Amino acid sequence: MTNVVHRFEQSIAGRPYLIEVAAVSPDRWRAYIVRVPGVPTALMPFYGSTPDEAAGLLSAWLNRAHQRAAGNAKG
Repeated sequence: MTNVVHRFEQSIAGRPYLIEVAAVSPDRWRAYIVRVPGVPTALMPFYGSTPDEAAGLLSAWLNRAHQRAAGNAKG
């Protein structure tokens, strides 16, 4: 297995995010947010069968989290 890392730049709720996705097995990929390239944050990783799927799951979760936070902020 290679050490290929896919990087996805996303803008979610007006904030920039860098998502890195790395293979953990031939058909399992782990996505995580990075603050500095190559250094993951403590946020739980998301897994998918492709890099796009793993990054998409993480992006969707971030969108839901921002929407929920915005809804709670409105009172």
